Amino acid sequence: MARVTTTPEDRPEQTGESEVLAAAAEVVDDVAERELQPQDVAAMDHLDSPRRLLLVHAHPDDEAIVTGATMAHYAATGALVTLVTCTRGERGEVIPAELAHLEGDGAALAERRTAELAAAAEALGVADHRFLGADAGVVLTDSGMAWGEHGRAVPAPDTGPEAFSRTDVDEAAGHLVRVLREVRPQVLVTYDPSGGYGHPDHVHAHRVALRAVELAAGAGGEGEPWQVAKVYEVVLPEGVTRRLLAESRDANPFEAVDPDGVLPPMVLPDEEVTTVVEAGDRLEAKAAALRAHATQVEVRDGFLALSHGVGQPLVGTEYYRLVRGTPVPDPDRGDGLESDLFAGA
Repeated sequence: MARVTTTPEDRPEQTGESEVLAAAAEVVDDVAERELQPQDVAAMDHLDSPRRLLLVHAHPDDEAIVTGATMAHYAATGALVTLVTCTRGERGEVIPAELAHLEGDGAALAERRTAELAAAAEALGVADHRFLGADAGVVLTDSGMAWGEHGRAVPAPDTGPEAFSRTDVDEAAGHLVRVLREVRPQVLVTYDPSGGYGHPDHVHAHRVALRAVELAAGAGGEGEPWQVAKVYEVVLPEGVTRRLLAESRDANPFEAVDPDGVLPPMVLPDEEVTTVVEAGDRLEAKAAALRAHATQVEVRDGFLALSHGVGQPLVGTEYYRLVRGTPVPDPDRGDGLESDLFAGA
């Protein structure tokens, strides 16, 4: 913006309101002439949303499986929902026979899964998605896994040194710090320390997310420090899980889970679960997002299954454990659980 200057001889006498207007014009000029950094502009845009939720997941499809209803619920209610995915899932197993040629072709599968993720995010109503490190030109790669006992994942025997699970925690967290300071979420969601079922990338995503929350609140690095008010881990209550598995066993079109057997480590005693998001009205959005991940997930008759063929009920209720922040139980529930991730944030 060009600024016109005048000499005292050229300028009429200014008093009262005219002096105030002149001073305001000077301020406007100063602001207009200042070049804002792109991250500053983005941060200002994000602050237009009073509630901001950020989720950290390891691969495309993880977001829909365990937090899809939650994401769709908050997106529909006007919150800014930001999804950070750590890898592109280059080493994932492929379910459909017609897409089997993608398995083992890291670049092709990554491209396919990136497209699937974009479709899934659209189904959930989520517009803000980033791959971790992409803003710095970094590509973090899938570590791979193998299936162990009781449906648990174990590290792949040929995990390479470039794999996400082998990256330095602070280095990877530094990429996430930039996003946290830009988006400034009140709430962050990620896996529990076991990664849900043991996948090494899930475990590492948990470590990276919690370290990034710590670093983002301190001095140093790019952007202004930001304190995340509440951090949640995705979990399941044991009582509810076993009951649901028992009730749905006969209807399961896939291999059924023994409701009395060993369950994944993300299944906790009921009293350790702090929060429930009941979003049954967003179940169809979650199902649509899961169908978008056609290489990884099969959805049939109200159930979903991964490559190991074990079915689990498709539900719109998702559970969490609060690990940072103060719980605010919903008094209307009567069970001591929170019903809103943002309560007290």
